[in-house]
Amino acid sequence: MRRHHALAIIASLALALSACTSLPSPSSDRAATPLSPAASGWHGDVVAIVAGGDNAGRGEAIVRQLEALRIPWQAQPFEIDEQSGRNLLATVSGTADAPLLLLGAHYDKVDVGDGVTDNASGSAVVLALAQRFRERPLAHHRVAVAFWDLEERGLLGSRAYIEQDSEQPALYVNFDVFGWGDTLWMMSPDPASPMTDASRAAADAARLAFAPGEQYPPTDHRAFLKAGWPAVSYSMVGAEEIDGILAMYQGRKPKRTPKVMKVIHSDDDTLSALDAEAVARGVDVVEAALRRWDASKGVGAAAAGH
Repeated sequence: MRRHHALAIIASLALALSACTSLPSPSSDRAATPLSPAASGWHGDVVAIVAGGDNAGRGEAIVRQLEALRIPWQAQPFEIDEQSGRNLLATVSGTADAPLLLLGAHYDKVDVGDGVTDNASGSAVVLALAQRFRERPLAHHRVAVAFWDLEERGLLGSRAYIEQDSEQPALYVNFDVFGWGDTLWMMSPDPASPMTDASRAAADAARLAFAPGEQYPPTDHRAFLKAGWPAVSYSMVGAEEIDGILAMYQGRKPKRTPKVMKVIHSDDDTLSALDAEAVARGVDVVEAALRRWDASKGVGAAAAGH
């Protein structure tokens, strides 16, 4: 997830962060409770990505996970804005003539912190969904996944994918900052789109709070929308954080600094901030929403830019 570089925002963040102490670690009760299989699998993928160290090592960790799932992958090197990177693309399931559903997340990190929440968390969500759609393919869409490089430098990986004349998906679904909370936060340009409706129905069925809207921090979905390609994005956060996050991205100081803004791009972006069971609930809801959307044959679920 990128932060704007306007001076007003930097000043706001500096004031907020200077007043913060280190984040508390998870409670001993939660740490001692065995994780469910879904939560454990996601958490294990996060740990593996973080252990990769630098961006190249994080990418190699993702490749190892794809190979363990027997999902064929390919590297897509790129040069853009005088910078070089490498996207990772993989075909998960579906017939070649079916419309494409593309799931993605950026795997690169900033220099500060471990890049756990931003964005090993989102990359691990994509791996979890890849496994599920590999085992149970969608009926009407081909599924592929993408792991973007250099998002933190200006959405460079996703921009390069589009500029390299890659296939336009029926829908691109992005994941960024997906580490805890009671609310599935969805960026959708159209509040009445089939994907938004499917997400709402899936969240209601799971009794998970759902917050759709057009206002959302800058991340890779924006490259797709700018190109006129349908795209949405998801985060998993606390409901009380959303207004404060948006305020800070708009250069305003909230009454209380949201957890997300204490964590990302800081030394606090570590494993201790995560709640794997909360994430597992969010992944279940997103999977259910995508299956509902597919069943309705909702090609072009989001009206890009409208």
